[in-house]
Amino acid sequence: MSTKITPQEVLNALKAVKDPDLQQDIVSLGFVKDLRVGDHRVSFTLQLTTPACPMKEQLAAAAKHAVQALGVAEVDVHMTSQVTAPSGGKAPLIPQVKNTVAVASGKGGVGKSTVAANLAVALQRAGSQVGLMDTDVYGPSVPILMGGDQQPTVVEGKIAPPVEYGIKIISMAYFLPKDEAVIWRGPMLHKTIQQFLGEVRWGELDYLIMDLPPGTGDIQLSLSQTIPLTGALIVSTPQDLALAVASKAIAMFQKLNVPILGVVENMSYYVCPHCGKRDDIFGHGGAREAARKLGFPFLGEIPLDPAIRIQSDGGKPVALDETTAYGKAFQEVAAALAAQISIVNAQGAQGVSIE
Repeated sequence: MSTKITPQEVLNALKAVKDPDLQQDIVSLGFVKDLRVGDHRVSFTLQLTTPACPMKEQLAAAAKHAVQALGVAEVDVHMTSQVTAPSGGKAPLIPQVKNTVAVASGKGGVGKSTVAANLAVALQRAGSQVGLMDTDVYGPSVPILMGGDQQPTVVEGKIAPPVEYGIKIISMAYFLPKDEAVIWRGPMLHKTIQQFLGEVRWGELDYLIMDLPPGTGDIQLSLSQTIPLTGALIVSTPQDLALAVASKAIAMFQKLNVPILGVVENMSYYVCPHCGKRDDIFGHGGAREAARKLGFPFLGEIPLDPAIRIQSDGGKPVALDETTAYGKAFQEVAAALAAQISIVNAQGAQGVSIE
């Protein structure tokens, strides 16, 4: 390597490397940190917008190749991340939370809570700080899905949430007798949402995943009016009925000026463990096609597998094991979700989905 190569020449070479999601070069995006140029060696850090970036290995390889093309004998690329937050600022009730994601569906029975819990786990395993808020006060299920053995405590006048698999969790299930039903009108629901946000010690979080009840009712409205949401993730099965009702949830968020981060197809297909034959029990590809027609990103497919039901009932999210098809699927959807959040934050989108 010639000693004539300067840091600016290295930066110029790295401008050829673009983030495929943000569609800008890594230098302009401010990803390149701690650049050091020696006689025979160049080292730098790539600071991405999320540890769950699906393209981090490709970006590292492309950056290394771009610098090697200058004649550098040794190129060291260190990968790190700092999750971005929306440009509009943070919510006063949760000032240390960077991103708030509402996981919603138009109807019940599509596996929305299972998707929310496993995406939270997948993001945490990728290296993010994650919270999981169960806003479905009528049928709270998150503590069961997450193996909730702990109970909330009160510390300095605020609720310290239980932590399961490294994720802070709050749910109405912690505060009600097991068989008691919630029969509340709008004002009580609104107060609960405010308490779950402002009276819980969430601390610093990259993502607060919020599992919403089905439909387009009081809780969805209260949540959207209480804090600025980074965006909403829509969960649907492939069947026409679920997609038709999911479109109502999308319409609601659009009216509330909440960006749609994307659509996930749950129970997408079934593969027989005995013969290996695939069966599209609820149809297949409907959510992908609906996302395409509506102009929203399609974030992935989650298969239908008995293990998901068994492990969910046992409080062990399947995203803990990415060696399985369903575990890998959740990891891929989480990475796609994190990428979409980075896109929305970078563009300063308000009520507009970017694909």
